[in-house]
Amino acid sequence: MINSDLILNVYKYRSLKSPLSTQLLYGEKFKIIKKFGKFLKIKTAYDNYFGYIKNKKFKENFTPTHKISSLSANLYSKPNKKFKLKNKISFGSFVKITRKTKNFLNFDKYWINKKDVLSIKKTNLLFSKIKIFKNVKYKWGGNTFKGIDCSALVQIFYKFNNKFCPRDTKDQVKYFKKNVKLSKIKKNNLIFWKGHVAICLSNIDLIHAYGPRKKVIVMNIKKTIDEIEKKSNLKVKFIRNESN
Repeated sequence: MINSDLILNVYKYRSLKSPLSTQLLYGEKFKIIKKFGKFLKIKTAYDNYFGYIKNKKFKENFTPTHKISSLSANLYSKPNKKFKLKNKISFGSFVKITRKTKNFLNFDKYWINKKDVLSIKKTNLLFSKIKIFKNVKYKWGGNTFKGIDCSALVQIFYKFNNKFCPRDTKDQVKYFKKNVKLSKIKKNNLIFWKGHVAICLSNIDLIHAYGPRKKVIVMNIKKTIDEIEKKSNLKVKFIRNESN
């Protein structure tokens, strides 16, 4: 199946009051494992992640041609800026373009500005666009411009660049196996604490979706390590190279 909602919540349990496990973006694939009346148990195609979604109709066949490259992109009912809709589509969503004008592209029932999309095959340097998420609010289980958590911030850029990365920090730290010493830390290294991960922007600064600050924030690496140890009593567990 293909998610045709702009943002689809995936819950840990069969309840809308349940904690979020993750969110599926438009165009992401999943498999229905079992039906439970108002809920479906699913497994995501990208990372084999399990959870529950509301039972509704979804598309069965979808071959994306492009992906959203802006943090959030405006949607239009017609190929004209006068017809802007309230809803937006989030970075990393997959769309199938069916019609084109000079400045607009059509997918499903929406039109979108050409500047907000990239061909599905094209990639950037892995975390080159990560600062577009700066100041996005921290949201447990979040995966969008409306809110994101630390491990999703890592995963979404792997997915955007057609690479694999697990969803949760406990799995990411096992997946990325190349250790790095703190004294040799560099850009794109991943710093792991128990239940938390940050991405190095350089050997001085990092960026992370940081719960205590309630947003995605750029911080000094040393000060971050000291703050997390002082406030959460957690020491750095591993520093990993971003690739295997």
